[in-house]
Amino acid sequence: MTTPVLPEGPTRRGTELLLLAFALGISLVAYTAVGLAADGQVPSGTLGYGAGLGALFLVAHLAVRLLAPYADPLIVPCVALLNGLGLVLIRRLDFADAEQARNAGRAVPSGDAPLQLVWTALGIAAFCLVLLVVRDHTRLARYAYTSGALGVGLLLLPLLPVVGQTVNGARLWVRLGPVQVQPSEAAKVLLMVFFAAYLVSKRDVLSLASRRVAGLDLPRGRDLGPVLLAWGASLSVLVFQRDLGSSLLFFGLFIVMLYVATERTSWLLIGLGLFVGGAFLAWTTFSHVQQRVDIWLHPFDDPGGDGFQLVQSLFGLGTGGLTGTGLGQGSPDNVPFAKTDFILATVGEEMGLVGVMAVLLLFALVVERGLRTALTCRDSFGKLLATGLSFALTLQVFVIVGGVTGLIPLTGVTLPWLSYGGSSVVANWALVALLLRISDAARRPSPAPVTPGVARAALEDAPTTVVRRP
Repeated sequence: MTTPVLPEGPTRRGTELLLLAFALGISLVAYTAVGLAADGQVPSGTLGYGAGLGALFLVAHLAVRLLAPYADPLIVPCVALLNGLGLVLIRRLDFADAEQARNAGRAVPSGDAPLQLVWTALGIAAFCLVLLVVRDHTRLARYAYTSGALGVGLLLLPLLPVVGQTVNGARLWVRLGPVQVQPSEAAKVLLMVFFAAYLVSKRDVLSLASRRVAGLDLPRGRDLGPVLLAWGASLSVLVFQRDLGSSLLFFGLFIVMLYVATERTSWLLIGLGLFVGGAFLAWTTFSHVQQRVDIWLHPFDDPGGDGFQLVQSLFGLGTGGLTGTGLGQGSPDNVPFAKTDFILATVGEEMGLVGVMAVLLLFALVVERGLRTALTCRDSFGKLLATGLSFALTLQVFVIVGGVTGLIPLTGVTLPWLSYGGSSVVANWALVALLLRISDAARRPSPAPVTPGVARAALEDAPTTVVRRP
């Protein structure tokens, strides 16, 4: 009798390593191009930058190979390339800041790219820690309400009078000594775990219909409580923290996960109606929302004042054209907050439409592989959590790209891995780790069941060894 042997591991880890090397090579070429454009020579720290970034990518690869060997091999290389390009763009804007300081006779600032590299290291450390601690994603469902309570607590943390900080009109930050962090980034991941566990446990109740109207099965009135609660919570974030982006992100995420869990189109329509109603209420009530809508609709009415940021962004995108001005050869520093909210304007000006589409394609690949993971996952909680993680990235990218290009009002959400910001980098690397954990479980081959008849026949055909007594 022969015992069936399972595969020893994934066969495409070599492909992932090659793709990571490709991502590192692209990042180094871009970094060198920025230095040549700025100083006419290869930056002195290129080898150190490449060695440090390569070591971080290798650590991420080894963590996946050892802790989640069956996970999707394309997600980490795409994220690594986005992170590497983000570091290059921030370094390019550092050069612009240094040139402005020299022209004005001020001291040259130290730059933000080295600090962003440190945050990248912390993000990959969080990535490895999540893979190490979360060995079975289904166990996260046991801590649903704990995750929800921690997520809400982190959202409320910036409102505390001592540690909370207001930056650019939004109260989103918490100061921990010399470091400012944005707790809503970690709250995003925790609330997705809560949403997935809650909706899986309440799916049968939320799927019940009270009546059918115009071909839609409307939910019962008593089941509207969770949606109204999420709607009220998102409005509270908008009112007290003046954060339009997080408000839209959390409510949209809950509605989409609710629709995926129940497969009821009526929930989407109810969520859309509540969103329109909440947006109208916010526009008529809050001055900062009115200001953002006015800037969106009429940016050129005040191009040197309130509309300056959006107008400069549109000029930069128009200047870039199809192929861009070249890395280091544009003027993206004319856009205020180019390193954070408007990093895509830098991509559009110096890399052109081709560069913007390449970046969006990388995000689309990550989301597509995440949704593929959701389709192949064997448990409902994993399916819903993978869907939520993927859609969170989708909504973030849509909101920031739409704001920069004038499609929707500006919301202040960072572009994952590209924008400057430590909280965002660390939280999004942890998000990817959860997605890979679910992917590993979904792609892991299950042992083939052995039927009793086959087992009995195998035992009967096995050779018999006769042992004689001495």
